[in-house]
Amino acid sequence: MSASPTFSFASTADDVATAFAAEIRGKNVLVTGTSLNGIGYETALAIAKHASLVTITGYNADRLKLTAEAIKKAVPAANIRRMILDLSSLAAIRQATDDFNADPRPIHVLIHNAAAAIGPFKLTVDGLENQFGTDHVGPFLLTKLLAPKLIAATTPSYTPRVIFVASAAHAFGTGIDFASLEHQDVTKYNPSLAYFQAKSANILTAIELSKRSKGAINAYSLHPGVIFTNMTQKEESVTELQALGMLGPDGQPNREKFEWKTIAQGAATTVVAAFDPRLNDKPGAYLNDGAVATESVAPHSSDPVVAEKLWAVTEKIIGEDFEFNSGVALL
Repeated sequence: MSASPTFSFASTADDVATAFAAEIRGKNVLVTGTSLNGIGYETALAIAKHASLVTITGYNADRLKLTAEAIKKAVPAANIRRMILDLSSLAAIRQATDDFNADPRPIHVLIHNAAAAIGPFKLTVDGLENQFGTDHVGPFLLTKLLAPKLIAATTPSYTPRVIFVASAAHAFGTGIDFASLEHQDVTKYNPSLAYFQAKSANILTAIELSKRSKGAINAYSLHPGVIFTNMTQKEESVTELQALGMLGPDGQPNREKFEWKTIAQGAATTVVAAFDPRLNDKPGAYLNDGAVATESVAPHSSDPVVAEKLWAVTEKIIGEDFEFNSGVALL
């Protein structure tokens, strides 16, 4: 990548969006998980200052309305669309995309930001472990169903993008435990290991999506940083995060052990992944602090054989093939 512009740990989403305003202009972007006090909200806010349309999603209509109102208050000219989306339910995803696909406008960038809280064992309505189902299987199906709208955004000079907000914490796990994906043993459940696995799945999916689309879609994954958001403050997450040493006894960030970003800083790398034109020839790349950091991905989360196997297993879980034919996604 060239020397300018450059980004760092301290860069904010607005810094990046300002630098790439020309790339964002005219684009339609969908961001999942956009509740206030979260990096999805900050991502949508920064992009909305320049984009043609930003679609925000959430499973709670009241919270989604608050997000839309906050963005419009900060950016009166912003074009915001709300989409009720529950990523923990395959049926709900299909219903939401049926409605969304009725709109003829293409999607230039799909940002998978939403994630389940780290907490006690829980199953989705489809019988999947909640973090894996919400963080990986749901986004996989959403991408599959929206792929035609993404490919419709293609021009001779533009390739649509899919962004997965993963985590450097993937390296603390052991990768994908295929034996447990469809048949989770609650007696062996560990909330943190489930989180690490879900984030490994995000990275592997970005790699495999880029490969399978044969240049039709460029996918990227990233580490946003350690951030004190609405997710880290959820009651079910606090105990686990305290056990990891991330939060202190008072539930506040442990700044002695970890270097924390602000929420605005935490959204910066997402915006880089979504719009930096220097990534055009780096499909499947992993980013950290606004720069390519693919070499830092753990082997268990970058193995192409594992990525291919995960894709096949996920197709089986959703009951649909996700294939491309000459750059066209097959429904």
